[in-house]
Amino acid sequence: MAVKVLVVDDSSFFRRRVSEILEQDSDIQVIGFAVNGREAVEKAAQLRPDMITMDVEMPVLDGISAVKEIMASNPTPILMFSSLTRDGATATFDALDAGAMDFLPKKFEDIARNNEDAIKLLQNKVKDIGRRRLPRTFKAATPPKPVISTKPITSSLSQRTNTLTPSIKQPDRSFQRAAPTIPSGSNVASMRASGKQYQLVAIGTSTGGPVALQTILTQLPANFPHPILLIQHMPAAFTPAFAARLNGLCQIKVKEAQQGDRLQPGTAYLAPGGQQMMVEGRGANRTLRVFEDHSERISYKPSVDVTFASAAKTYQGDVLAIVLTGMGADGRDGARMLKQTGATIWAQDEKSCVVYGMPQAIANAGLSSESLALSDVAARIKREVGCG
Repeated sequence: MAVKVLVVDDSSFFRRRVSEILEQDSDIQVIGFAVNGREAVEKAAQLRPDMITMDVEMPVLDGISAVKEIMASNPTPILMFSSLTRDGATATFDALDAGAMDFLPKKFEDIARNNEDAIKLLQNKVKDIGRRRLPRTFKAATPPKPVISTKPITSSLSQRTNTLTPSIKQPDRSFQRAAPTIPSGSNVASMRASGKQYQLVAIGTSTGGPVALQTILTQLPANFPHPILLIQHMPAAFTPAFAARLNGLCQIKVKEAQQGDRLQPGTAYLAPGGQQMMVEGRGANRTLRVFEDHSERISYKPSVDVTFASAAKTYQGDVLAIVLTGMGADGRDGARMLKQTGATIWAQDEKSCVVYGMPQAIANAGLSSESLALSDVAARIKREVGCG
């Protein structure tokens, strides 16, 4: 059955372009259009689409406000379109706060090597998100208390994404099928730590990742004993804003990774969009290599596989690697290399994923020892590494 889509944008050109792209796929049907946020709210109620594509900046009612009203009255999976600017990035994360599931830049050429790949990415994202059925009553997760941070504010962008920014809300996905290994809502307190010693935590994710990462990282203490590598599929213009936002919300330090960064405990390093991030060195001198990758062989930049593979070489088995929600299978090959060195691999469960692609690839390959609900991941990490 085709995924029914409502396209919302004040530009007639962009509405037509999105519609033409989506309807090239026989599994997608555009059932309506809206030219502003107010009309989007009304048509969401009238047409009951499976998913909505939504512009951020619109007259009458902006996209963020429209997302809030739709999620309050008629919860529907929403994919945001945003400009590749600092303000656009900040607004996009505000839309995720409001309940949107994911986002794409309005310039499709910025999300893929060529036009054909960009078209396929948009179509697949719409189908994957549209097939997630939200309950008709939106239930947000209880947000953590804002962190009163003593970390220095390094830019005006950091000030805009400060500690008063609300946590991203989570839809209630209890209607989805439970994962096979560890049931959702399991009692993490009853799970015993393996006793294994770690030196690094690495987390890879894609679609739905911004919400998932914030959910996990905001629960980790400032004295977290290891460095954390974050690989999130995201355009280059968005990663500085995302890192600054997380840094303002979290007790640990979060920064966009830079060439030569020396890995420190209690710090999370977010791979820059459009580049690769690898670990180099030995002992206390482990640093990050951040570089442009022009290889046609690797589709994702940043790539979970690339970072995981370097962690396997540098840290051997002293790694706790976690693969969260996302399309495709990025991370599977890197996780296999980590597994061969004795590292621990976990995957997010199907029930709590926006898209059960990357974690499913890990689970189906027999690489993950645990399948965890998103709400359990942070507590499980803390218990495993011995910090709570």
